[in-house]
Amino acid sequence: MVNKDSARILIIDDELDICEILVRLMKKEGYETSIASDGETGLRVFREQWPDIVFLDFKMPGINGMEMLKEVKNLDQDIPVVIITAYADIAGAVDAMRTGAHDYLSKPFVHEEVIRIARRAVSERKLKQRVKKLSRRQDDSTSLCRQMGPSDSIGRLISKVNRVAASDFSVVILGETGAGKELVARAIHNTSRRSEKPFVAIDCGAIQETLIESELFGHEKGSFTGAVAQKPGKFETALGGTLFLDEISNMTLGSQAKLLRVLQEKKVYRIGGQKPIDVDARILAASNQDLENAVESGTFRDDLFYRLSEFTIRIPPLRERKRDILYLAQRFLDTTNLELGKWVKDFSKEALAALKAYNWPGNVRELRSTIRQAVSG
Repeated sequence: MVNKDSARILIIDDELDICEILVRLMKKEGYETSIASDGETGLRVFREQWPDIVFLDFKMPGINGMEMLKEVKNLDQDIPVVIITAYADIAGAVDAMRTGAHDYLSKPFVHEEVIRIARRAVSERKLKQRVKKLSRRQDDSTSLCRQMGPSDSIGRLISKVNRVAASDFSVVILGETGAGKELVARAIHNTSRRSEKPFVAIDCGAIQETLIESELFGHEKGSFTGAVAQKPGKFETALGGTLFLDEISNMTLGSQAKLLRVLQEKKVYRIGGQKPIDVDARILAASNQDLENAVESGTFRDDLFYRLSEFTIRIPPLRERKRDILYLAQRFLDTTNLELGKWVKDFSKEALAALKAYNWPGNVRELRSTIRQAVSG
């Protein structure tokens, strides 16, 4: 039975009996294990699996233990590395700990000591990951506030982002053109458990109806005119991560039906392919139209809407966030000054009044363009 602190363990040792002992002990603790008999193989397995702990023999043919330790630490600075060494080489193991190793085991080792070290390393690894995730969430919240503004309405939006990010809910993000829907989608992804996996965005309104299926599901070579090579779709590309479907209301009913089937079955078939491909991507969908109204008017499938709208975030238009208008205008002024090497110090009272009074139908995107043009003119 896998315990709550389940972890991936990589054992790098050229002695098969040592590997077998460690594998047996780690499996009893509920840990997943992989082994490599030399440094080069160990590095390849490390890059493929990104383990939580490495047990590393200090003396191996090819890349030695100290070199291997440095290589692993370059890939993941926080990875706990436990050095395995003969009693006569303990001094070398101590040097390795000064270089960044977590602990060491001298051969022949006591099984209880191996388990104790492994448990402690797993516990410390998980704690560091939780701290990093919390720090990343705070950074993303700060970034979203910096990019969208300090108003109370944006503060409430950020609270919703943080709340839903911890789940695996599908989310519908509603907002006018230029309001920042993709910013919100990226913030959800970056603070979720999928943050280390890909964020893949597709503008459903910018792709022809005849190509949308190929873009989403992929195609096999020769499946249609112009298919000169096999191409994975966005669902495959986003494996384990997040798929952002922008302006989903622009999809035709036929494409909506195909999308719904994939969401229900969690499998795709490439165009021209016969083999189902498992998919695992969190779905974030955005629209500049109210999807409930689209359902009522018959332009959007109600079953797809219910599948997507497990959680809804509405981004208020810029004209309703007067505090954000002035904040963002100043930020765009500062960044444009830096880019152009100019020094437009401030806005006149008349300019500030005009900024607040204007309706901003293009929202933040229009405001940024207006400020950039004013500074460069």
